[in-house]
Amino acid sequence: MTLRKILFAAATLVLVGTSPGLAESGRLTVELNKTEEIDGGGCRAFFLFRNETASSFDGFEMSLAIMDTGGVIDRLLSIDAAPLPVARTTLKLFEIPDTSCANISEILLHEMTSCKQQNQNEMDCFPILDLNSKASTVLVK
Repeated sequence: MTLRKILFAAATLVLVGTSPGLAESGRLTVELNKTEEIDGGGCRAFFLFRNETASSFDGFEMSLAIMDTGGVIDRLLSIDAAPLPVARTTLKLFEIPDTSCANISEILLHEMTSCKQQNQNEMDCFPILDLNSKASTVLVK
């Protein structure tokens, strides 16, 4: 085998292996389903994670910016939603301490600190990620 053929074969393997399952993986939806006040102060957020991809995720962490009613960042909140099983919808509850739900206008997904399919390397989830909200608070990226 010539050096040119070896290099072509190696380049093909690298290109095929760079994004395992991403092209055919489907969508991953994060939905802010509802919020409720916590006794003693704070807001509880109910998130649904719909994994319509071909893989389970054993790493899925998001950094969220909580915006007040004036559009000013109130705080950053890191949440870990893993694991996310394949072809399943998962409910996760997260608490936002010392902030009333009525004082939150928007939640911004500003960074994915971890997105890792099971038995794979970290990946960029933004291309397969959809966000929506059924709550009065908007969820955006």
